This record gives sequence, structure tokens and C-alpha cells, in this order.
Amino acid sequence: MLFSSSIFIFGFLPIVLFIYYVLLRKTNKIKNIFLLFSSVLFYAWGEPKYVVLLLLSIVLNWIFGLLIEKNRENKIKSKLILILMTTCNLLLLVFFKYLGFIITNLNILFKTNLEVPYIELPIGISFFTFQAISYVVDVYKKRGKVQKNILNVGLYLAFFPQLIAGPIVRYETISDQIENRKETLDCFSKGIYRFLIGLFKKVLISNQMAIIADVAFDNNPTSVLFAWLGAISYMLQIYFDFSGYSDMAIGLGKMFGFEFEENFNYPYIAKTVTDFWHRWHMSLSTWFRDYVYIPLGGSRCKKTRAFFNMFIVWILTGIWHGASWNFIVWGIYYFIILMLEKIILKEKIKEVDQFHWLKKTVLHCYTLLVVLVGWIIFRCNSLTGTVQYIKSMLHFGNLPLVDTNFLSYFNSKLVFILGGIIFSMPLFPKIEKKLDENKIVSCFIFTVLFVVAFIMTISFLVKGTYNPFIYFNF
Repeated sequence: MLFSSSIFIFGFLPIVLFIYYVLLRKTNKIKNIFLLFSSVLFYAWGEPKYVVLLLLSIVLNWIFGLLIEKNRENKIKSKLILILMTTCNLLLLVFFKYLGFIITNLNILFKTNLEVPYIELPIGISFFTFQAISYVVDVYKKRGKVQKNILNVGLYLAFFPQLIAGPIVRYETISDQIENRKETLDCFSKGIYRFLIGLFKKVLISNQMAIIADVAFDNNPTSVLFAWLGAISYMLQIYFDFSGYSDMAIGLGKMFGFEFEENFNYPYIAKTVTDFWHRWHMSLSTWFRDYVYIPLGGSRCKKTRAFFNMFIVWILTGIWHGASWNFIVWGIYYFIILMLEKIILKEKIKEVDQFHWLKKTVLHCYTLLVVLVGWIIFRCNSLTGTVQYIKSMLHFGNLPLVDTNFLSYFNSKLVFILGGIIFSMPLFPKIEKKLDENKIVSCFIFTVLFVVAFIMTISFLVKGTYNPFIYFNF
């Protein structure tokens, strides 16, 4: 059940909100039980076979949390429990997400003929597995109190706004909210506002960009300019797809009194690739920083060791996204770029904003080009396909410079492309801040804009237009 689907917007969400605010007593305990039930139902709607897996993860990690708390004074025993917990969670992830990939590569490497099992990927397994690890580690580190009530652990891991696509909510940021949150009208209205922004991003920009990107990548580009158009479209699609979904998740959280951390901060205005990764999918970046990079030693060690730590993090980041050599190469690609930035720019990375406008423009163009190539590696189905796509962009081969495909899609989707480019920049918040000086005018303008955008969005949904979701794969 997608947040951008009619069944969710007009069915599931209104019913859950009505019961939560009208029929339930004003105690978080009862509300938490209802939210957990609703979340399991939400997951079962799209993944009935694997709802047992989600429940198993809840039970296992609840037990691990209790064992950590019980054996806190015995450091060796508690550390062994932590290792066992991490192993169990990762084994589940490896089995469902990577077993086929591992066996395929073993067959190639050792020329064997082992049967490659077909295992359907449970939706959101990467997200709820990382949150499960976060829960037990944060209990171990005393960054959040242990939940003796299994239903509270269940709500943390299964809460439907962030269950299938994040953001990855750290336990320490939400542990107190589970029992002590307070819903307010202001928070609820901000939640609706944020949800609608995410919905507009997803339906009005990402879905339209997906039409071009899928034709270009799945059928091979038919001209040089169409190859560029396809790559730029995917660049916009993946940003508005994932940031839109994150906005909707954050908005839904607010509607029920929860505050989730931000996941995106206009990454395409970054001046360096380092800055880009401080702005893109921030919940994943900080998760790897705090649960992998820093425990390995971080940057407070010899430079060679720090680079090795970075390498491990980026290999794992690539693998986290999927069982494919493309994702591994994508991780190595960013490791090399970020390592070179640290070596060449050194401390100047922190001083980029003080550079002359020409230097900043050059750095910005370099960053966008690096990111664009990264998304091509990410999107293509094979390394051969990646090389072929980039060759098409560089005019290698017999492709024409322009063709009817480019002209047709460019003309028909120009408004959405321009909208994607404009809303990739923080212009909207600046306009909003300016208009806030006159509350009446700003209220009128934003009301009109939101009504128009909402009507357009609903019309697209009712028509049943193309509505893919990239991060279902993760």
C-alpha cells in the first residue's frame, strides 16, 4: 500500500485517524496498541506472507534488549549478546536479500552448478532490520531505555509511516516519544502540510520523470540527447521519489505526535560530493557513521586506517541498496570520489562557501556530474549496461544527436522537468519566509497553491497514472 495510492489516502489513513482521535481514550498505551495493530495490517496488505518475519524480528529484538539490560554488569556477556543480536539480524537480511546473489557468484567463481533459489524480497526488510539493530545497540550504549513492553518495541519497528521506506528512525530519537508524546493541533496541521508536499513531489514530479527514465534505461537510449534526458530524469525521479516519501512519512509521524529527523536537505545544491552526502538520505548516512564508521575508529586514527574505515562503510552502503555488482561498484565509486576530495580539498571542504562565485559554480557543476554518473551506475541493470549508457551520452557509436523520442518526451514533460529543477533548490522556503511577513497574503497564496496542486495530484491518481516506487526494492 503506497502512501500515494487512493486506497491509502481515502481509505486506510482517514479510518486510522478517526479511530485514533475520536474513538480511543486519551492514553498513549491504548493508542500505541492501536497504532501497532494498524501498522501490522498496513504491512500485511502488501506483504501477507512476510508479516510473520516482521513479528519475528520484533520478538527477537525485544528479547535481546531484555538480555542486554539483565546482563549489563557483565560486560563480556552483554557484548556477546550484542554480537549474537547483530548476527541474527544480518543473517535474516542476507538470507532474503543476498543468498541468490552469493550462490550465483559462487557458481561463476568455482564453476559449480548450485541451484539458485528464488526468494521474494520482503518489503522494507533493510529498513526495519537497521532499526532493530539500532534499538538493541542504543539500549546497550544507554542511549535509550529498554522496553519491557513488547508492544512498544513492535511500534518502534513496525510503525507504518517509516516501516517500508524509512527514514531510518534511530531508537534514541524516539524512545521517549513512544510513551510520552503529546498530539497538538499545530503539530497535526504541520503534518498534513508536510504530507501534502511529499505527495506533490511523488505524484507530480517523480512519477512523470519515471516515464522518461524507464524508456531510456530499459530500452536503451535512441539518441545522445535522449540519453542525457533519461539520466537527468532519473536524477530528478529518485530525489523526488525518496524525498517525497520521506516528507510523507515525517508528516504522518507528526499527525500522530511523533517527530522524525529530516532525511533530505536539498542535496542537488551541494558544492562538493562530501556535502551532497551530508544532505542525501541523512538517516542512512548517520546510521552508518554512528554504528559502523565510528566503532571502526572513524577518522581519529592514521589516514590509511581512516580511508579503510571509509571503504568498509561505502562497500556496505552499496550492498545495503541491493544484491548487484552495480551497487557494489556504486559504493566503491563514491568511496574513491570522497577519498580524493579529502586528499585534494583537505580542510578547504569546510570553506567552500567562502570561495569566489566562479569556483563555487565549477565545484557545483563537478558535483552534479559526479552524482549524475553515480545514478547511472545505480539505475542500470548491469555493469555492461552502465558502460554502454555512458558511451551513448558521450556520442560513441552510431546514435544520432537528437531523435523523435527526445523531442516528444522533452516537449510533453518540459513543465515537470522545470518544476523538478526549481523545487530541487530551496526557493520555496525562501518565498514562504518572505510571505510570512504578511500572514493574510501568505495564507491566501499557499491555500490557492495547495488546492490547485491537490486537485492535480488527485486527478493523476484517479486516472491511475504510472506510480512506481524505487525504494520498495530496498
